[in-house]
Amino acid sequence: MSLRRRLLNALHPAQPVSGGNSLSLLCNGDAYFPALLTAINQATSTIRLETYLYADDAIGHAVTAALCAAAIRGVDVRLVVDGFGARNIDLHHLPRLTQAGVQVRVYRPEHHLWRHLLSRKRSRLRRMHRKMALFDGGTAFIGGINILDDATDNPSPTRLDFAVQIRGPLVQPIAQAIDRQWQTLSRRPLFHRSIKHAPTPTKTAPSGHIRAGLLLRNNLSQRRSIENAYVQAIQTAHDHITLAMAYFIPSRNILNALLSASERGVKVRLLLQGKIEYRLQHYASQSLYRSLLNAGIRLYEYQPGFMHAKVGVIDGRWATLGSANLDPFSLLVAQEANIVIEDDAFCAQLEAKLQQEIETHSQEITAAAWGKKSSLHRALRVMSARVLFRLLSLTRYADNY
Repeated sequence: MSLRRRLLNALHPAQPVSGGNSLSLLCNGDAYFPALLTAINQATSTIRLETYLYADDAIGHAVTAALCAAAIRGVDVRLVVDGFGARNIDLHHLPRLTQAGVQVRVYRPEHHLWRHLLSRKRSRLRRMHRKMALFDGGTAFIGGINILDDATDNPSPTRLDFAVQIRGPLVQPIAQAIDRQWQTLSRRPLFHRSIKHAPTPTKTAPSGHIRAGLLLRNNLSQRRSIENAYVQAIQTAHDHITLAMAYFIPSRNILNALLSASERGVKVRLLLQGKIEYRLQHYASQSLYRSLLNAGIRLYEYQPGFMHAKVGVIDGRWATLGSANLDPFSLLVAQEANIVIEDDAFCAQLEAKLQQEIETHSQEITAAAWGKKSSLHRALRVMSARVLFRLLSLTRYADNY
């Protein structure tokens, strides 16, 4: 192992799975936001929040009001948002937050959207896509849910998404990850010297029996951590695999692992986006349908509304949940945060929810039906995939994807 690699591993070590945790599965904003707002309102010492989107809507303003109230009563409140996903926060929330004493950092600010879209600089694609929160050093949240009101953003009634509330030893690496992010964003421009911040105090006493671990993706030593976790779990699957993924354009390693699993008799099911949110990504994902169906993988498209889930369950013993999609954005350039769970009861609960969505809110795509699609329909999907990867190749990120 090279000296550079050893140094990177020392700075950003992989987090092992450990026991003693309690996890509460939260499905959709209807469950997540009441829990999040309760945690904010009950916090007495520290609040740490990271999010990609921070919308100008009812949820955004409710969270802002709660954070401001916490800061006014003396809680140390830190908020990190992405400069592209939350590029309008300075118009709708920032003055109120800072006036109340909330400390705010913006990851890679983007003040001019057109410059971002036209730029070929690779650094502009690096976004902070994590969704994490920590309260009083003892209760954490991780998932795929942004600070965003589904009722106003989504024309249909339900946006399928998940988060998890955590207590126990897993809180410690979550706090460390959040603190590292804050420390990095606190660098002064001159000489890149950092303002030293004390670590967030944590409460890590065992709170349950669930084994879980934190997975982070960054552009240093943890480039492949989430991808590798998926590949390893898929390669060792014996019975069944269920993935629910908002944006599914997997790497060669993940795609080959899924195809191989199906070929050796593992039952593989994919619950994917049914409604078109981003046309290029949607069509590029559908360009894979023929090969997936030919391999015996069953495909379902979620119908009621947009799906934002990024979860997987394998053999009822291993699950993952978080911010990372199986697409080039998440696996190649963005900062992401997932957790892995090794607990039969939690896996059963998550799988039961996915089964319910498959049975009641999804349409199965069969090989026979897909084979009847027109040549133009198939060509548009293939062309979309080529365009997507051509755009990505301009930044040289797709070389090993």
